[in-house]
Amino acid sequence: MTRFLYILLVVLLFGILIAIHEFGHFITAKLLGVKVNEFAIGMGPALWQSRKGKDEPWNDEGETLYSLRLFPVGGYCAMEGEDEDTGDPRAFSRQKGWKKVLILCAGSFMNFLLGLVIVVALALGSSQVAVPVVTELVDGFQHQGKAGLMVGDQILSVDGNPILVNSDASFFIRRNDGNGMDLVVKRNGARVELNDLRMERFEYVHEGQTTRGFGIVMGETRYASIPQRIASGFAETIDFVRIVWVSLGDLVTGRVAVSELSGVIGVVDVVSEMGEQAQDQAQSALAGVLGVFSMMALIAVNLAVMNMLPIPALDGGRIFFVLLNGLLYAVARRRIPEKYEGYVHAGAFVVLLALMAVVALHDVWNIFV
Repeated sequence: MTRFLYILLVVLLFGILIAIHEFGHFITAKLLGVKVNEFAIGMGPALWQSRKGKDEPWNDEGETLYSLRLFPVGGYCAMEGEDEDTGDPRAFSRQKGWKKVLILCAGSFMNFLLGLVIVVALALGSSQVAVPVVTELVDGFQHQGKAGLMVGDQILSVDGNPILVNSDASFFIRRNDGNGMDLVVKRNGARVELNDLRMERFEYVHEGQTTRGFGIVMGETRYASIPQRIASGFAETIDFVRIVWVSLGDLVTGRVAVSELSGVIGVVDVVSEMGEQAQDQAQSALAGVLGVFSMMALIAVNLAVMNMLPIPALDGGRIFFVLLNGLLYAVARRRIPEKYEGYVHAGAFVVLLALMAVVALHDVWNIFV
């Protein structure tokens, strides 16, 4: 496959991620009796529209407009009374708090579920799993032996972070500042604690490539039964959530600069490039496609987590207002007027659009300069 085809695949998958998210809102709203004015797959001019709906389980009598639109880059679920009270008893704004929360959470849940399905499917496609076992300690490694690391040690935790999957070990070891690393390993069936291992990064050559690190090589492949592969898929998906939270923490604390953020354009470029690299290494287009799907699973979980942050204009921000209104009503029998909440979400949406535009320009600059 060419780079262009990989880009098309990634763009299509992004559209599916957003459409799946909106479908979560749609199906939950329908099942809870909330009126949906339109459910659209894609954006832009409509290619097909229909109000047929009398045979649906919820029997909406054609009240919802179903649309297929030109650009396969997402979709939307337009519920009655999302931002203001329209007087309709089935409007979103008139629903009980728990219904609102369920509907708002459903989009992120569907993204997480999609990521989980992809990861488990990929795990089932291989008879082996990688285990965080030390396979080599390169020349120059400072703590080799019984008081340090040994080949065959299985990494159980790094600096207090439990290791769920093989990639975890490298991820958390790379994050260490070198001033002292606490490891827990499994050695000959026994649990061994290695505290305050002071190591320095150095350059070394491994498999023909010059690397700067601590000189620890990990990743032993073992045969895995189907239940073990499924468990590995679940563990990797949960680990995706942890990686997102750790990355957010790095952004807040300044460990990662805002300039390192990537938007949709940057992600499309990186993922398509990774697909090409996977294809080149395995000499197989299928390997490239599977590599793209693996990255899209991470992005799906990333979207699920990010969208639940209590930021206005995101679902998490709307949930925050639902909970805040519930608290205010319980204490003072008052709620925040919907128009003011709408102003907050609208203002935050403009800020998010501006941020996305800046990040997109930065992505384009990095690609072409």
